[in-house]
Amino acid sequence: MSDNDNDAVEIVDEGADEAAAVETETEGEAEPPAEAAEVEAEPEPETAPDEADAEEEEAAGPAFDEDVMPDEEADLLIPVEDYLSAGVHIGTQQKTKDMERFIHRVRDDGLYVLDVSQTDDRIRVAADFLANYAPEQMLVTSSRQYGRFPAEKFADAVGARARTGRFIPGTLTNPDYAGYIEPDVVVVTDPIGDAQAVKEAITVGIPVIAMCDSNNQTSNVDLVVPTNNKGRRALSVVYWLLANETLDRRGTDQVYALDEFEEV
Repeated sequence: MSDNDNDAVEIVDEGADEAAAVETETEGEAEPPAEAAEVEAEPEPETAPDEADAEEEEAAGPAFDEDVMPDEEADLLIPVEDYLSAGVHIGTQQKTKDMERFIHRVRDDGLYVLDVSQTDDRIRVAADFLANYAPEQMLVTSSRQYGRFPAEKFADAVGARARTGRFIPGTLTNPDYAGYIEPDVVVVTDPIGDAQAVKEAITVGIPVIAMCDSNNQTSNVDLVVPTNNKGRRALSVVYWLLANETLDRRGTDQVYALDEFEEV
């Protein structure tokens, strides 16, 4: 991937009948690979403050009359009320320039509202892209507590590999590490929490699909799926839809229910 200061670059899969144009927002040079898999990283707390905030916002209940997309008649994968009830649209009180185009508006309480029609569209695009890869060559990661169960369920549903919890340095870059793997594409739950996985993917030159909230930088992310990536129910819904859409693109009859992606 070239240094393009966030200019869009199309990635086209030559083997697909209908090639998916995937937007690349990569800037800067990749860092050298980790020399040893034993490099220590700061452990993430069991429940990060922003996850707790997202859960509290979900518990407060959805506002079904909330303005969450420009086109009220958009053809969505699920009813807009289902996106709202899961809090998929709820961003943070911070926004980055990278994510500005995915934000529909700001609420009176300062929270940015993500455009769920773009979330819906990017899930479809991501499924188109992932369907071109052999299942075992797909990797999904989540260091965030709330993303671990749906990420693992997604991996199980589509036949991908999962690395949840702390991402061990060297997993993608150190052949001497016992857990070394060579996937062809990586799906991450949050470019911040999964920064190590993103860095290593860029180092070895494989595309990154990322769930991105209003506060995320999208450098080194090839395809952004705008969503609340801190809320438990929001992540369950997005991974559930992505799994079913990917399976649909493969022509399989398997369909999963949402409750299978929700941790009991």
